[in-house]
Amino acid sequence: MPVLASRLSAAAEAAFGTPYDPELRAATKPEFGHYQSNLALRIGNAQGLPPREVAARLIAELHIDDLCEQPSIAGPGFINLTLLPATLAKAVNEPETFASNGQRVVVDYSQPNVAKQMHVGHLRSTVIGDALCNVLQYVGYDVIRQNHVGDWGTQYGMMIEQLLEEGGTAESLDLEGLQHLYERSRKHFDADSNFADKARLRVVKLQSGDPETRASWQHMVDVSLDDFDKVYALLGSKLARADVVGESAYNDDLPQVVAELDGQGLLTESEGAMCAFLPGFLGRDGSPLPVIVRKSDGGFGYSATDLAAVRHRVSTLHADRIVYVVDHRQALHFDMIFTLARTAGWLPADVPAEHVSFGTVLGPNGKPFKTREGGTVKLVDLLESAIAKASVSGEATARAVGIGAVKYADLSSDRGNDYVFDLDRMVAMTGNTGPYLQYAHARLTRLLSKADASTEVTELKDPAEQRLALLLTGFAAAVAQVAETLQPHRLCTYLYDVASALSTFYEQCPVLGSEGATRASRIALCTATRNVLQDGLGLLGIEAPDAM
Repeated sequence: MPVLASRLSAAAEAAFGTPYDPELRAATKPEFGHYQSNLALRIGNAQGLPPREVAARLIAELHIDDLCEQPSIAGPGFINLTLLPATLAKAVNEPETFASNGQRVVVDYSQPNVAKQMHVGHLRSTVIGDALCNVLQYVGYDVIRQNHVGDWGTQYGMMIEQLLEEGGTAESLDLEGLQHLYERSRKHFDADSNFADKARLRVVKLQSGDPETRASWQHMVDVSLDDFDKVYALLGSKLARADVVGESAYNDDLPQVVAELDGQGLLTESEGAMCAFLPGFLGRDGSPLPVIVRKSDGGFGYSATDLAAVRHRVSTLHADRIVYVVDHRQALHFDMIFTLARTAGWLPADVPAEHVSFGTVLGPNGKPFKTREGGTVKLVDLLESAIAKASVSGEATARAVGIGAVKYADLSSDRGNDYVFDLDRMVAMTGNTGPYLQYAHARLTRLLSKADASTEVTELKDPAEQRLALLLTGFAAAVAQVAETLQPHRLCTYLYDVASALSTFYEQCPVLGSEGATRASRIALCTATRNVLQDGLGLLGIEAPDAM
Protein backbone atom coordinates (compact mmCIF):
# COMPACT_ATOMS: atom_id res chain seq x y z
CA MET A 1 0.00 0.00 0.00
CA PRO A 2 1.82 3.16 -1.21
CA VAL A 3 0.45 5.59 1.40
CA LEU A 4 1.44 3.27 4.26
CA ALA A 5 4.93 2.81 2.83
CA SER A 6 5.28 6.58 2.44
CA ARG A 7 4.32 7.17 6.08
CA LEU A 8 6.85 4.59 7.31
CA SER A 9 9.56 6.15 5.19
CA ALA A 10 8.72 9.58 6.62
CA ALA A 11 8.90 8.13 10.15
CA ALA A 12 12.37 6.75 9.42
CA GLU A 13 13.53 10.16 8.17
CA ALA A 14 12.10 11.89 11.25
CA ALA A 15 13.71 9.43 13.66
CA PHE A 16 17.01 8.68 11.91
CA GLY A 17 17.51 11.33 9.23
CA THR A 18 17.14 8.99 6.23
CA PRO A 19 13.92 8.06 4.34
CA TYR A 20 14.51 4.29 4.12
CA ASP A 21 12.43 2.03 1.89
CA PRO A 22 10.18 0.20 4.40
CA GLU A 23 9.90 -2.90 2.17
CA LEU A 24 6.36 -3.61 3.31
CA ARG A 25 5.30 -7.22 2.84
CA ALA A 26 1.99 -8.96 3.35
CA ALA A 27 2.03 -10.72 6.72
CA THR A 28 2.33 -14.50 6.55
CA LYS A 29 0.07 -15.19 9.55
CA PRO A 30 -3.10 -13.46 10.84
CA GLU A 31 -1.49 -12.75 14.23
CA PHE A 32 1.09 -10.55 12.45
CA GLY A 33 -1.60 -8.25 11.08
CA HIS A 34 -1.90 -7.33 7.41
CA TYR A 35 1.59 -5.98 6.68
CA GLN A 36 5.00 -6.44 8.20
CA SER A 37 8.24 -4.46 7.84
CA ASN A 38 11.82 -5.38 8.74
CA LEU A 39 12.85 -1.72 8.58
CA ALA A 40 13.91 -1.62 12.25
CA LEU A 41 16.24 -4.58 11.76
CA ARG A 42 17.93 -2.93 8.77
CA ILE A 43 18.34 0.42 10.50
CA GLY A 44 19.56 -1.28 13.66
CA ASN A 45 22.16 -3.22 11.70
CA ALA A 46 23.30 -0.08 9.84
CA GLN A 47 23.53 2.10 12.96
CA GLY A 48 24.52 -0.46 15.58
CA LEU A 49 21.31 -0.10 17.60
CA PRO A 50 19.00 -2.76 19.10
CA PRO A 51 16.26 -3.38 16.49
CA ARG A 52 13.41 -3.36 19.02
CA GLU A 53 14.59 0.02 20.27
CA VAL A 54 14.68 1.25 16.66
CA ALA A 55 11.17 -0.13 16.10
CA ALA A 56 9.86 1.73 19.13
CA ARG A 57 11.38 5.01 17.89
CA LEU A 58 9.87 4.45 14.43
CA ILE A 59 6.41 3.81 15.87
CA ALA A 60 6.69 6.98 17.97
CA GLU A 61 7.18 8.97 14.76
CA LEU A 62 4.63 7.00 12.73
CA HIS A 63 1.35 8.83 12.14
CA ILE A 64 -1.11 6.26 10.82
CA ASP A 65 -4.08 6.46 13.20
CA ASP A 66 -6.31 7.20 10.21
CA LEU A 67 -5.15 4.04 8.42
CA CYS A 68 -4.25 1.36 10.95
CA GLU A 69 -4.76 -0.02 14.39
CA GLN A 70 -1.94 0.55 16.89
CA PRO A 71 1.26 -0.98 15.43
CA SER A 72 2.97 -3.80 17.33
CA ILE A 73 6.52 -5.07 17.55
CA ALA A 74 7.21 -8.77 17.05
CA GLY A 75 10.25 -10.99 17.49
CA PRO A 76 13.62 -9.26 17.06
CA GLY A 77 12.02 -6.02 15.83
CA PHE A 78 9.47 -6.59 13.07
CA ILE A 79 6.77 -3.94 12.87
CA ASN A 80 3.27 -5.37 12.40
CA LEU A 81 0.54 -3.24 10.86
CA THR A 82 -3.19 -3.99 10.70
CA LEU A 83 -5.35 -1.85 8.46
CA LEU A 84 -8.63 -0.47 9.74
CA PRO A 85 -11.59 -2.16 8.01
CA ALA A 86 -12.59 1.22 6.54
CA THR A 87 -9.10 1.67 5.08
CA LEU A 88 -9.17 -1.79 3.55
CA ALA A 89 -12.63 -1.25 2.09
CA LYS A 90 -11.59 2.06 0.54
CA ALA A 91 -8.53 0.41 -1.05
CA VAL A 92 -10.75 -2.24 -2.64
CA ASN A 93 -13.24 0.36 -3.88
CA GLU A 94 -10.50 2.60 -5.32
CA PRO A 95 -7.92 0.27 -6.91
CA GLU A 96 -4.57 1.65 -8.02
CA THR A 97 -4.21 2.50 -11.70
CA PHE A 98 -1.26 3.25 -13.96
CA ALA A 99 -0.62 6.24 -16.18
CA SER A 100 1.72 6.38 -19.17
CA ASN A 101 5.35 6.36 -18.06
CA GLY A 102 6.55 7.95 -21.31
CA GLN A 103 8.80 4.97 -22.03
CA ARG A 104 8.86 2.78 -25.13
CA VAL A 105 9.75 -0.90 -24.89
CA VAL A 106 10.48 -3.17 -27.85
CA VAL A 107 9.75 -6.85 -27.18
CA ASP A 108 11.26 -9.45 -29.51
CA TYR A 109 9.50 -12.81 -29.25
CA SER A 110 8.11 -15.96 -30.94
CA GLN A 111 10.67 -16.00 -33.82
CA PRO A 112 9.56 -19.04 -35.90
CA ASN A 113 11.54 -20.03 -38.98
CA VAL A 114 10.22 -19.73 -42.50
CA ALA A 115 9.60 -23.04 -44.32
CA LYS A 116 9.16 -24.89 -41.03
CA GLN A 117 6.00 -25.58 -39.08
CA MET A 118 5.83 -24.02 -35.64
CA HIS A 119 6.64 -26.61 -32.99
CA VAL A 120 6.54 -26.98 -29.21
CA GLY A 121 9.79 -25.01 -28.99
CA HIS A 122 7.93 -21.87 -30.09
CA LEU A 123 5.28 -22.21 -27.38
CA ARG A 124 7.23 -20.66 -24.53
CA SER A 125 8.60 -17.66 -26.42
CA THR A 126 5.16 -16.80 -27.80
CA VAL A 127 3.21 -17.28 -24.55
CA ILE A 128 5.77 -15.53 -22.32
CA GLY A 129 6.24 -12.72 -24.85
CA ASP A 130 2.52 -12.05 -25.16
CA ALA A 131 2.08 -11.94 -21.38
CA LEU A 132 5.01 -9.57 -20.91
CA CYS A 133 3.74 -7.25 -23.64
CA ASN A 134 0.31 -7.15 -21.97
CA VAL A 135 1.81 -6.39 -18.57
CA LEU A 136 4.24 -3.74 -19.83
CA GLN A 137 1.43 -1.99 -21.70
CA TYR A 138 -0.80 -2.15 -18.60
CA VAL A 139 1.77 -0.39 -16.40
CA GLY A 140 2.21 2.46 -18.88
CA TYR A 141 4.78 1.49 -21.51
CA ASP A 142 4.34 2.12 -25.22
CA VAL A 143 4.90 -1.47 -26.39
CA ILE A 144 6.23 -2.41 -29.82
CA ARG A 145 6.03 -6.12 -30.60
CA GLN A 146 8.66 -7.55 -32.94
CA ASN A 147 8.43 -11.05 -34.41
CA HIS A 148 12.02 -11.61 -35.55
CA VAL A 149 11.17 -14.38 -38.03
CA GLY A 150 14.05 -16.49 -39.29
CA ASP A 151 13.74 -15.86 -43.03
CA TRP A 152 17.36 -15.37 -44.04
CA GLY A 153 20.57 -17.34 -44.13
CA THR A 154 22.12 -20.63 -45.17
CA GLN A 155 19.00 -22.83 -45.06
CA TYR A 156 17.35 -20.84 -47.86
CA GLY A 157 20.40 -21.21 -50.06
CA MET A 158 20.26 -24.96 -49.40
CA MET A 159 16.55 -25.25 -50.19
CA ILE A 160 16.59 -23.14 -53.35
CA GLU A 161 19.66 -24.93 -54.68
CA GLN A 162 18.00 -28.29 -53.93
CA LEU A 163 14.89 -27.19 -55.84
CA LEU A 164 16.98 -26.21 -58.86
CA GLU A 165 18.75 -29.57 -58.88
CA GLU A 166 15.41 -31.41 -58.62
CA GLY A 167 13.86 -29.29 -61.37
CA GLY A 168 11.01 -28.18 -59.10
CA THR A 169 9.56 -24.78 -58.22
CA ALA A 170 8.81 -23.22 -54.85
CA GLU A 171 5.34 -22.19 -56.04
CA SER A 172 4.21 -25.83 -56.09
CA LEU A 173 4.95 -26.40 -52.39
CA ASP A 174 2.86 -25.81 -49.27
CA LEU A 175 4.44 -25.50 -45.82
CA GLU A 176 4.64 -29.25 -45.28
CA GLY A 177 6.27 -29.61 -48.71
CA LEU A 178 8.75 -26.88 -47.81
CA GLN A 179 9.63 -28.66 -44.58
CA HIS A 180 10.32 -31.90 -46.47
CA LEU A 181 12.42 -29.90 -48.95
CA TYR A 182 14.43 -28.49 -46.05
CA GLU A 183 15.06 -32.00 -44.69
CA ARG A 184 16.29 -33.25 -48.08
CA SER A 185 18.50 -30.21 -48.61
CA ARG A 186 19.97 -30.53 -45.11
CA LYS A 187 21.04 -34.12 -45.75
CA HIS A 188 22.45 -33.14 -49.15
CA PHE A 189 24.32 -30.19 -47.64
CA ASP A 190 25.91 -32.34 -44.92
CA ALA A 191 26.90 -35.15 -47.30
CA ASP A 192 28.12 -33.26 -50.40
CA SER A 193 30.74 -30.51 -50.07
CA ASN A 194 30.19 -29.36 -53.66
CA PHE A 195 26.48 -28.88 -53.00
CA ALA A 196 27.32 -27.09 -49.75
CA ASP A 197 29.52 -24.63 -51.67
CA LYS A 198 26.73 -24.01 -54.20
CA ALA A 199 24.24 -23.47 -51.38
CA ARG A 200 26.49 -20.90 -49.73
CA LEU A 201 26.90 -19.04 -53.02
CA ARG A 202 23.10 -19.14 -53.42
CA VAL A 203 22.81 -17.38 -50.05
CA VAL A 204 25.07 -14.63 -51.34
CA LYS A 205 22.81 -14.32 -54.41
CA LEU A 206 19.77 -14.11 -52.15
CA GLN A 207 21.37 -11.39 -50.06
CA SER A 208 22.49 -9.48 -53.15
CA GLY A 209 18.98 -9.50 -54.70
CA ASP A 210 19.17 -12.06 -57.54
CA PRO A 211 15.60 -12.02 -59.00
CA GLU A 212 15.13 -15.79 -59.49
CA THR A 213 16.46 -16.57 -56.03
CA ARG A 214 14.37 -13.83 -54.44
CA ALA A 215 11.17 -15.04 -56.11
CA SER A 216 11.56 -18.57 -54.74
CA TRP A 217 12.41 -17.21 -51.31
CA GLN A 218 9.41 -14.84 -51.28
CA HIS A 219 7.01 -17.73 -51.91
CA MET A 220 8.52 -19.61 -48.97
CA VAL A 221 7.98 -16.57 -46.76
CA ASP A 222 4.37 -15.98 -47.86
CA VAL A 223 3.32 -19.61 -47.35
CA SER A 224 4.98 -19.71 -43.95
CA LEU A 225 3.49 -16.45 -42.64
CA ASP A 226 0.00 -17.60 -43.64
CA ASP A 227 0.46 -20.73 -41.55
CA PHE A 228 1.94 -18.82 -38.61
CA ASP A 229 -1.13 -16.55 -38.57
CA LYS A 230 -3.40 -19.59 -38.17
CA VAL A 231 -1.35 -20.90 -35.24
CA TYR A 232 -1.33 -17.49 -33.54
CA ALA A 233 -5.12 -17.28 -33.96
CA LEU A 234 -5.56 -20.71 -32.36
CA LEU A 235 -3.19 -19.77 -29.55
CA GLY A 236 -4.95 -16.45 -29.00
CA SER A 237 -1.70 -14.54 -29.50
CA LYS A 238 -1.83 -10.81 -30.21
CA LEU A 239 1.01 -11.09 -32.72
CA ALA A 240 -0.07 -9.74 -36.10
CA ARG A 241 1.45 -9.71 -39.59
CA ALA A 242 2.44 -6.08 -39.01
CA ASP A 243 4.68 -7.21 -36.12
CA VAL A 244 6.78 -9.46 -38.37
CA VAL A 245 10.22 -7.95 -38.92
CA GLY A 246 12.28 -10.84 -40.21
CA GLU A 247 16.03 -11.12 -40.49
CA SER A 248 15.68 -10.11 -44.15
CA ALA A 249 14.41 -6.66 -43.14
CA TYR A 250 17.92 -5.72 -42.04
CA ASN A 251 19.73 -6.96 -45.17
CA ASP A 252 20.40 -3.50 -46.59
CA ASP A 253 21.86 -2.36 -43.25
CA LEU A 254 24.41 -5.15 -42.93
CA PRO A 255 27.23 -3.61 -45.02
CA GLN A 256 26.92 -0.42 -42.97
CA VAL A 257 27.05 -2.42 -39.72
CA VAL A 258 30.34 -3.97 -40.86
CA ALA A 259 31.70 -0.65 -42.10
CA GLU A 260 30.94 1.17 -38.83
CA LEU A 261 32.40 -1.57 -36.67
CA ASP A 262 35.49 -1.75 -38.87
CA GLY A 263 35.83 2.02 -38.83
CA GLN A 264 35.91 1.95 -35.03
CA GLY A 265 38.64 -0.68 -35.07
CA LEU A 266 36.36 -3.32 -33.54
CA LEU A 267 36.78 -5.96 -36.27
CA THR A 268 39.63 -8.32 -37.01
CA GLU A 269 40.03 -10.52 -40.08
CA SER A 270 40.19 -14.19 -39.09
CA GLU A 271 40.40 -16.90 -41.75
CA GLY A 272 38.72 -14.58 -44.24
CA ALA A 273 35.86 -13.63 -41.89
CA MET A 274 35.40 -10.27 -40.17
CA CYS A 275 35.12 -10.87 -36.43
CA ALA A 276 34.91 -8.92 -33.18
CA PHE A 277 36.90 -10.34 -30.26
CA LEU A 278 35.49 -8.91 -27.04
CA PRO A 279 37.44 -8.90 -23.76
CA GLY A 280 36.29 -11.54 -21.31
CA PHE A 281 34.60 -13.88 -23.78
CA LEU A 282 36.59 -17.10 -23.97
CA GLY A 283 35.91 -20.65 -25.12
CA ARG A 284 36.33 -23.74 -22.96
CA ASP A 285 39.95 -24.00 -24.11
CA GLY A 286 40.61 -20.40 -23.11
CA SER A 287 40.80 -19.09 -26.67
CA PRO A 288 38.95 -15.85 -27.56
CA LEU A 289 35.36 -16.28 -28.80
CA PRO A 290 34.54 -14.31 -31.95
CA VAL A 291 31.37 -12.50 -32.96
CA ILE A 292 31.38 -13.35 -36.68
CA VAL A 293 29.91 -10.28 -38.36
CA ARG A 294 30.75 -11.17 -41.98
CA LYS A 295 31.57 -14.69 -43.09
CA SER A 296 34.51 -15.67 -45.27
CA ASP A 297 32.26 -16.14 -48.32
CA GLY A 298 31.03 -12.54 -48.06
CA GLY A 299 27.67 -13.47 -46.54
CA PHE A 300 26.35 -12.24 -43.23
CA GLY A 301 25.43 -14.39 -40.23
CA TYR A 302 22.72 -13.85 -37.66
CA SER A 303 25.13 -11.93 -35.42
CA ALA A 304 25.23 -9.14 -38.02
CA THR A 305 21.43 -9.23 -38.27
CA ASP A 306 21.01 -9.05 -34.49
CA LEU A 307 23.41 -6.11 -34.33
CA ALA A 308 21.45 -4.33 -37.06
CA ALA A 309 18.23 -5.03 -35.14
CA VAL A 310 19.62 -3.47 -31.94
CA ARG A 311 20.80 -0.45 -33.90
CA HIS A 312 17.40 -0.07 -35.60
CA ARG A 313 15.41 -0.45 -32.38
CA VAL A 314 17.35 2.30 -30.65
CA SER A 315 17.93 4.76 -33.49
CA THR A 316 14.69 4.33 -35.47
CA LEU A 317 12.12 2.90 -33.04
CA HIS A 318 13.53 5.01 -30.18
CA ALA A 319 13.36 2.20 -27.64
CA ASP A 320 13.96 3.05 -23.99
CA ARG A 321 14.06 -0.64 -23.11
CA ILE A 322 14.59 -3.76 -25.23
CA VAL A 323 13.41 -7.23 -24.24
CA TYR A 324 14.34 -10.49 -26.00
CA VAL A 325 12.27 -13.58 -25.16
CA VAL A 326 14.58 -16.36 -26.36
CA ASP A 327 15.52 -19.71 -24.81
CA HIS A 328 18.41 -20.02 -22.37
CA ARG A 329 20.77 -21.57 -24.94
CA GLN A 330 21.21 -18.13 -26.52
CA ALA A 331 22.42 -16.44 -23.32
CA LEU A 332 26.07 -16.16 -24.39
CA HIS A 333 25.12 -14.98 -27.88
CA PHE A 334 23.02 -12.10 -26.57
CA ASP A 335 25.58 -11.20 -23.94
CA MET A 336 28.15 -10.78 -26.71
CA ILE A 337 25.76 -8.92 -29.04
CA PHE A 338 24.71 -6.46 -26.33
CA THR A 339 28.34 -5.92 -25.29
CA LEU A 340 29.45 -5.23 -28.87
CA ALA A 341 26.46 -2.96 -29.53
CA ARG A 342 27.28 -0.92 -26.40
CA THR A 343 30.96 -0.75 -27.36
CA ALA A 344 29.96 0.53 -30.80
CA GLY A 345 27.70 3.18 -29.25
CA TRP A 346 24.51 1.73 -30.73
CA LEU A 347 23.09 0.68 -27.35
CA PRO A 348 23.37 3.56 -24.86
CA ALA A 349 24.03 2.81 -21.20
CA ASP A 350 20.59 4.13 -20.22
CA VAL A 351 18.75 1.69 -22.54
CA PRO A 352 18.53 -1.71 -20.83
CA ALA A 353 18.62 -4.75 -23.11
CA GLU A 354 17.26 -7.79 -21.29
CA HIS A 355 17.42 -11.41 -22.37
CA VAL A 356 14.31 -13.13 -20.98
CA SER A 357 15.56 -16.70 -21.06
CA PHE A 358 13.45 -19.77 -20.43
CA GLY A 359 13.85 -23.49 -19.94
CA THR A 360 12.75 -26.46 -22.04
CA VAL A 361 9.38 -28.17 -22.38
CA LEU A 362 9.92 -31.78 -21.30
CA GLY A 363 8.04 -34.99 -21.98
CA PRO A 364 6.93 -37.46 -19.25
CA ASN A 365 10.36 -39.09 -19.45
CA GLY A 366 12.02 -35.88 -18.34
CA LYS A 367 13.66 -35.33 -21.72
CA PRO A 368 12.86 -32.65 -24.35
CA PHE A 369 9.29 -33.19 -25.59
CA LYS A 370 9.20 -35.35 -28.75
CA THR A 371 6.67 -37.41 -30.67
CA ARG A 372 6.63 -41.18 -30.14
CA GLU A 373 8.70 -41.47 -33.29
CA GLY A 374 11.25 -39.05 -31.86
CA GLY A 375 10.25 -36.13 -34.07
CA THR A 376 9.41 -32.55 -33.12
CA VAL A 377 5.90 -31.98 -31.75
CA LYS A 378 3.92 -29.55 -33.94
CA LEU A 379 2.50 -26.70 -31.92
CA VAL A 380 -0.91 -26.88 -33.60
CA ASP A 381 -1.23 -30.61 -32.74
CA LEU A 382 -0.35 -29.91 -29.14
CA LEU A 383 -2.92 -27.13 -28.85
CA GLU A 384 -5.68 -29.17 -30.46
CA SER A 385 -4.96 -32.02 -28.02
CA ALA A 386 -5.39 -29.60 -25.12
CA ILE A 387 -8.73 -28.37 -26.47
CA ALA A 388 -9.94 -31.96 -26.85
CA LYS A 389 -8.84 -32.73 -23.29
CA ALA A 390 -10.79 -29.87 -21.70
CA SER A 391 -13.73 -31.38 -19.80
CA VAL A 392 -16.24 -28.61 -20.53
CA SER A 393 -19.14 -28.26 -22.93
CA GLY A 394 -19.25 -25.87 -25.86
CA GLU A 395 -16.62 -25.41 -28.57
CA ALA A 396 -15.66 -21.85 -27.57
CA THR A 397 -15.39 -22.72 -23.88
CA ALA A 398 -13.34 -25.85 -24.60
CA ARG A 399 -10.96 -23.76 -26.67
CA ALA A 400 -10.66 -21.12 -23.93
CA VAL A 401 -10.06 -23.74 -21.23
CA GLY A 402 -7.72 -25.97 -23.25
CA ILE A 403 -5.55 -23.15 -24.56
CA GLY A 404 -5.70 -21.39 -21.20
CA ALA A 405 -4.54 -24.55 -19.45
CA VAL A 406 -1.45 -24.80 -21.66
CA LYS A 407 -0.61 -21.12 -21.27
CA TYR A 408 -1.04 -21.11 -17.51
CA ALA A 409 1.08 -24.23 -17.04
CA ASP A 410 3.85 -22.54 -19.00
CA LEU A 411 3.59 -19.19 -17.21
CA SER A 412 3.02 -20.42 -13.66
CA SER A 413 6.46 -21.97 -13.24
CA ASP A 414 9.62 -19.90 -13.00
CA ARG A 415 10.48 -19.33 -16.67
CA GLY A 416 14.10 -20.28 -16.05
CA ASN A 417 13.10 -23.82 -15.18
CA ASP A 418 12.23 -26.72 -17.45
CA TYR A 419 8.74 -28.16 -17.00
CA VAL A 420 6.99 -31.40 -17.91
CA PHE A 421 4.13 -31.12 -20.41
CA ASP A 422 1.35 -33.07 -18.67
CA LEU A 423 -2.08 -32.40 -20.18
CA ASP A 424 -4.00 -34.25 -17.47
CA ARG A 425 -2.48 -32.03 -14.80
CA MET A 426 -2.83 -28.87 -16.89
CA VAL A 427 -6.59 -29.22 -17.48
CA ALA A 428 -7.41 -30.24 -13.89
CA MET A 429 -10.05 -28.09 -12.20
CA THR A 430 -8.22 -28.24 -8.88
CA GLY A 431 -4.82 -27.00 -7.79
CA ASN A 432 -2.74 -24.21 -9.28
CA THR A 433 -4.07 -24.52 -12.84
CA GLY A 434 -5.62 -22.27 -15.45
CA PRO A 435 -9.02 -24.04 -15.33
CA TYR A 436 -9.16 -23.58 -11.55
CA LEU A 437 -8.82 -19.81 -11.96
CA GLN A 438 -11.23 -19.76 -14.90
CA TYR A 439 -13.79 -21.70 -12.86
CA ALA A 440 -13.42 -19.23 -9.98
CA HIS A 441 -14.25 -16.43 -12.43
CA ALA A 442 -17.19 -18.34 -13.92
CA ARG A 443 -18.55 -19.15 -10.46
CA LEU A 444 -18.44 -15.47 -9.51
CA THR A 445 -20.19 -14.54 -12.74
CA ARG A 446 -22.99 -17.01 -11.97
CA LEU A 447 -23.34 -15.69 -8.41
CA LEU A 448 -23.42 -12.05 -9.50
CA SER A 449 -26.06 -12.81 -12.13
CA LYS A 450 -28.39 -13.68 -9.25
CA ALA A 451 -27.58 -10.58 -7.18
CA ASP A 452 -28.45 -6.92 -7.25
CA ALA A 453 -25.65 -4.67 -8.49
CA SER A 454 -23.39 -3.36 -5.74
CA THR A 455 -20.08 -1.64 -6.32
CA GLU A 456 -18.98 -0.47 -2.85
CA VAL A 457 -17.48 -2.55 -0.07
CA THR A 458 -18.70 -1.00 3.19
CA GLU A 459 -17.86 -3.54 5.87
CA LEU A 460 -15.28 -6.23 6.37
CA LYS A 461 -16.00 -8.02 9.65
CA ASP A 462 -15.05 -11.63 8.98
CA PRO A 463 -11.32 -12.54 8.78
CA ALA A 464 -11.98 -14.44 5.51
CA GLU A 465 -13.40 -11.37 3.78
CA GLN A 466 -10.60 -9.22 5.18
CA ARG A 467 -8.03 -11.66 3.81
CA LEU A 468 -9.66 -11.60 0.36
CA ALA A 469 -9.94 -7.81 0.39
CA LEU A 470 -6.29 -7.44 1.39
CA LEU A 471 -5.20 -9.63 -1.50
CA LEU A 472 -7.28 -7.60 -3.96
CA THR A 473 -5.45 -4.42 -2.94
CA GLY A 474 -2.18 -6.07 -4.05
CA PHE A 475 -3.09 -6.49 -7.72
CA ALA A 476 -1.31 -3.38 -8.98
CA ALA A 477 1.82 -4.23 -7.00
CA ALA A 478 1.85 -7.78 -8.39
CA VAL A 479 1.56 -6.51 -11.97
CA ALA A 480 4.24 -3.86 -11.40
CA GLN A 481 6.57 -6.54 -10.05
CA VAL A 482 6.15 -8.59 -13.24
CA ALA A 483 6.88 -5.50 -15.35
CA GLU A 484 10.10 -4.96 -13.41
CA THR A 485 11.35 -8.55 -13.12
CA LEU A 486 9.81 -9.95 -16.35
CA GLN A 487 8.73 -13.05 -14.41
CA PRO A 488 5.07 -13.87 -15.20
CA HIS A 489 4.86 -16.65 -12.61
CA ARG A 490 4.62 -13.97 -9.92
CA LEU A 491 1.26 -12.87 -11.31
CA CYS A 492 0.12 -16.50 -11.55
CA THR A 493 0.99 -17.07 -7.89
CA TYR A 494 -0.89 -13.92 -6.91
CA LEU A 495 -4.03 -14.93 -8.84
CA TYR A 496 -3.95 -18.42 -7.35
CA ASP A 497 -3.76 -16.87 -3.87
CA VAL A 498 -6.80 -14.74 -4.71
CA ALA A 499 -8.77 -17.75 -5.98
CA SER A 500 -7.81 -19.76 -2.87
CA ALA A 501 -8.88 -16.91 -0.57
CA LEU A 502 -12.13 -16.67 -2.53
CA SER A 503 -12.81 -20.36 -1.86
CA THR A 504 -12.34 -19.81 1.89
CA PHE A 505 -14.57 -16.72 1.71
CA TYR A 506 -17.33 -18.78 0.07
CA GLU A 507 -17.15 -21.34 2.88
CA GLN A 508 -17.23 -18.85 5.74
CA CYS A 509 -19.16 -15.82 4.46
CA PRO A 510 -22.62 -16.32 2.91
CA VAL A 511 -23.22 -13.82 0.12
CA LEU A 512 -26.73 -14.24 -1.28
CA GLY A 513 -27.82 -15.63 2.08
CA SER A 514 -26.75 -12.46 3.89
CA GLU A 515 -28.96 -9.46 4.43
CA GLY A 516 -28.82 -5.68 4.27
CA ALA A 517 -25.46 -3.91 4.29
CA THR A 518 -23.53 -7.16 4.75
CA ARG A 519 -25.08 -8.67 1.63
CA ALA A 520 -24.44 -5.53 -0.45
CA SER A 521 -20.85 -5.27 0.76
CA ARG A 522 -20.09 -8.91 0.02
CA ILE A 523 -21.62 -8.64 -3.44
CA ALA A 524 -19.31 -5.68 -4.10
CA LEU A 525 -16.35 -7.71 -2.82
CA CYS A 526 -17.28 -10.51 -5.24
CA THR A 527 -17.50 -7.98 -8.08
CA ALA A 528 -14.03 -6.65 -7.25
CA THR A 529 -12.65 -10.19 -7.09
CA ARG A 530 -14.15 -11.06 -10.46
CA ASN A 531 -12.57 -7.94 -11.97
CA VAL A 532 -9.13 -8.86 -10.63
CA LEU A 533 -9.36 -12.45 -11.90
CA GLN A 534 -10.58 -11.29 -15.31
CA ASP A 535 -7.92 -8.59 -15.63
CA GLY A 536 -5.16 -10.84 -14.32
CA LEU A 537 -6.01 -13.71 -16.65
CA GLY A 538 -6.29 -11.25 -19.52
CA LEU A 539 -2.76 -9.98 -18.84
CA LEU A 540 -1.55 -13.58 -19.02
CA GLY A 541 -3.29 -13.92 -22.39
CA ILE A 542 -5.92 -16.29 -20.98
CA GLU A 543 -9.66 -15.99 -21.60
CA ALA A 544 -12.01 -15.84 -18.59
CA PRO A 545 -15.23 -17.64 -19.60
CA ASP A 546 -18.46 -16.56 -17.95
CA ALA A 547 -19.63 -20.17 -17.68
CA MET A 548 -17.93 -23.56 -17.40
